[in-house]
Amino acid sequence: MFEASPINLKNLTRQKIFRFLLGSMTATLILPVALILGTLIVKGAPVISFDFLFTSPTNGMTAGGIFPALLGTILLVLVALLASVPLGVAAAIYLSEYAPDNWFTRAINLAIINLAGVPSIVHALFGLGAFVLFFRFGTSILAASLTLAVMTLPVVIVATRESLQAVPMAFREACWNMGATRWQTIRRIVLPNAVTGILTGVILEVSRTSGETAPIMFTGAVFFLPFLPQGVFDQTMALSLHLFVVSTQVPEMPEAVPYGVALVLIGMVLLMNSASIALRMYLRGKKKW
Repeated sequence: MFEASPINLKNLTRQKIFRFLLGSMTATLILPVALILGTLIVKGAPVISFDFLFTSPTNGMTAGGIFPALLGTILLVLVALLASVPLGVAAAIYLSEYAPDNWFTRAINLAIINLAGVPSIVHALFGLGAFVLFFRFGTSILAASLTLAVMTLPVVIVATRESLQAVPMAFREACWNMGATRWQTIRRIVLPNAVTGILTGVILEVSRTSGETAPIMFTGAVFFLPFLPQGVFDQTMALSLHLFVVSTQVPEMPEAVPYGVALVLIGMVLLMNSASIALRMYLRGKKKW
C-alpha cells in the first residue's frame, strides 16, 4: 500500500473543489431550463389534444386549435433551410478550401461575425426593404423565410467551415496524390467527413428560426388567417407570433392556451433537433477516423 503524499492529498482536494464548482455551474445552467419546461408541461399539457393541434382558432382565438400556426412555422423553417443551407455550405467551402489568406477573405470573415451579432429587428427591416419591397415578393412566406435565412446564414457558414477544417489534411493529400482534382476531393472526401458538423449548423438554425418573431412579423406572418397558405407567396400564421398574440393581445384568453402554444413550439423544435441529432450520430458512427 502506498500512502498518499501531502502533494497528492492537496491535488485531490483541489480536484474535488473544482469538480464541485464545475458541477454547480452545470446545475445552475440546467435548473432554469428544467423549471421552464416543468412549468410549461404542468400548465400547458392539459390543453394539448388532437383538436388543439389540428384545428383552426375560433371565437377570437380564445378557442379552437393552432394548426395554421403550426403548419406556417414548419413551412417557414423548411424554406429558410432550403435557402440558407446550400448558400452557407458553398460559402464555407470557398472560405475553407479555395480562398487565399488575404485582406479580402479576412474582410468576409469579419462581415460574417458582424452579421451574426445584428439584432433580429434589424434583419426584419432589411427583409422588409429587400424582399418585400425591392424584389416585390410582398408579405409572404418566401419573404419571411429569406429574411430568416439571411439572419441564420452565419451559423451555417461558421459550423460548416469548422467541420471542413477538422477533416485531416492527410485525407486531401492522399486524394490529390491519386490524381483527383480539388473539387473531386471536396465532394467525395471532405464533405462526407464534414457532414456531421454541417448538421450541427442546421440544428442551430432550426432552433433559432422556429422561435423568431420580429423578422416574420414585418415580412410574412399575420395574427390570423381564415385559410391555409396555398404557396410561398401567401401570408401565414406562425407559432411564435401566435404565442405573442394570445399572450398579450387577446382578452379573456384561457390561461392554459399560451402555455400550450409554447409547449408545442418547444416540442416541435426538440423533435426537429432530435431527428437531426440522430442522423448526425448515425453518420458519425460510420466514420473511420
